[in-house]
Amino acid sequence: MTGDRKSIGIIAGGGKFPLMAASSARKKGFHVVAVAHEGDTDAALADVADNITWVKLGQLGKMISAFKKEGVQKALMAGSISKSHMFGKARPDLKGIALISKLAILHDDGILRAVAKEFAREGIEIVSSIEYLPELLAMKGCLTKKRPDREQEEDIRLGWNVAKELGRLDVGQCVVIRNRAVLALEAIDGTNETIMRGGKIAGKNAVVIKVSKPDQDMRFDVPSVGRETIEVMSRVKASVLAIEAGKTLLFDREEMIEYADKAGISIVSY
Repeated sequence: MTGDRKSIGIIAGGGKFPLMAASSARKKGFHVVAVAHEGDTDAALADVADNITWVKLGQLGKMISAFKKEGVQKALMAGSISKSHMFGKARPDLKGIALISKLAILHDDGILRAVAKEFAREGIEIVSSIEYLPELLAMKGCLTKKRPDREQEEDIRLGWNVAKELGRLDVGQCVVIRNRAVLALEAIDGTNETIMRGGKIAGKNAVVIKVSKPDQDMRFDVPSVGRETIEVMSRVKASVLAIEAGKTLLFDREEMIEYADKAGISIVSY
């Protein structure tokens, strides 16, 4: 237990976000209790969090026990869980099995909302990660020296509507377009693979659009982009990245923009 010290739980997936969230929370005086997923979470999180418990995907009971032991009453979700792991590496415990058995459809949001309700029953509130890292949110405007041209702006408008519909169906959040032709839609393979698929078809000058879902629950699955996104775009000679202001997390902001400027890629936030 942590006595009078305020605690925050982090349900950690992959990528840098869990480390950034843990570091920020500690700077703000929180006792950071992390639950990390084997095969997804960066082991470096153990050096940032005050307490860490490793679990397999679906071990809901073990996560709840770890938080309650440390007096956690609020927790946030940070980082991605490989969707392929949901099918190949999930090892749910009894509480996880009981939860899954109640779900008629295994959509991302349906699962996460059910998990949040289960935590709430145990006295742990799932809160939005952006409450602790608001500085990561994209602001409106063009972030790079290069701006989209008129044709690319038309592609963005079309892609935006397609991406919103894709999100409404809870399938994905990323679309790749060139010359008003939809080249790739995000599915279980994730954003980077979607960019690679669409970019290879385009040959060059693909436009990438990534947005939030129309009814985005900001407690989980907040869209994010970073230097890695731009590196993938550069590999397939994509030209534009369009994102949603106030609802997209920017990782490695300065490095990402610097890399984009060198590669001649536009990043615009609407």
